[in-house]
Amino acid sequence: MELYEKNGNILYILNVLKKFSDEEHKLKVVDIQRKIKEIYDVDIDTRTIRRNISLLKYKLEYDISTREDNGQGYYISKNPETDFEQGELRAIIDNFSYANYIVPSVAKNIIKKCKNMQNIYENKTLNNYRVFAKNNKTENMEVIKNIEDISNAIQNLSKIEFDYWKYNIEKKFEFAFHKSYKVTPYAIVYNEQEFYLIAIKDGEERFQFFRLDRMKKIKVLEEKRTIKKSEKEIDEFAKSTIEMFAGEIEEIEAICANPLLNPVVDKFGKNITIIKNDDNTFKLILDTDRNGFLYWALKNLREVEIMKPISLRNEIREIIKKANDKYDI
Repeated sequence: MELYEKNGNILYILNVLKKFSDEEHKLKVVDIQRKIKEIYDVDIDTRTIRRNISLLKYKLEYDISTREDNGQGYYISKNPETDFEQGELRAIIDNFSYANYIVPSVAKNIIKKCKNMQNIYENKTLNNYRVFAKNNKTENMEVIKNIEDISNAIQNLSKIEFDYWKYNIEKKFEFAFHKSYKVTPYAIVYNEQEFYLIAIKDGEERFQFFRLDRMKKIKVLEEKRTIKKSEKEIDEFAKSTIEMFAGEIEEIEAICANPLLNPVVDKFGKNITIIKNDDNTFKLILDTDRNGFLYWALKNLREVEIMKPISLRNEIREIIKKANDKYDI
């Protein structure tokens, strides 16, 4: 036991410095000594503490400020190459708190790990942390493993097989189809708080999207990829897709109200054409998938008028007509 404690001295000291010190909270040697006794029930003499801090600082290259440097005590600085800043960790915590693609229990464990990476003073800012979100997180416990399995399959050029689940009318999560999908995976993309797989189903040649939180029982197969796609093709497909529809790519023109200018750039990126139409509207020209743009235009019906192609304009006119018939009094 004595040898075990002696070998652990440097780790006790390092953990105390990480958890209880920063530039505003410098620790004297006796403070470190007391903390180690409180937490680990281990007695370390002050000479051993100083010697191990020198080892951490000069041999292991930890950025430790000493009494000789600052005139007060010891504290350890974050390494910008390996340690997260407080704002970065807060962004990670917020993402997992609000993301729909991860079950609450898994999100809670990830958040706990993030908090353990901070010192006690940084964690005080999270004492009253609350999540204000809808109760729409997935019930699928397999999402994190899905990301790992799919990433490995993409790396090894392997096909995968999986069950695809959806909610039924009773809001129960159930197997949606009679047979499993076999696909070639190419990339994982993130869109509006959800992860999607870009893949090609066996027997087809076009990309499709699959929600990762609806995929279960993924199997990485020995069967290898037969359809080669370049990174440029994958990138163009991901960027040209709206609302995660995988339709035909067409040049589309629309007249949009000026208040939509920022949302349009946020939604479609900067690789689009925007021309002033009049004082209240602008013309939008872009190459994108037809079905996705149709869905987006319907959500912004009061502010968007599709001009080209004529077939798409006629399609939305027919949809509006049928909707009007439903509400006709």
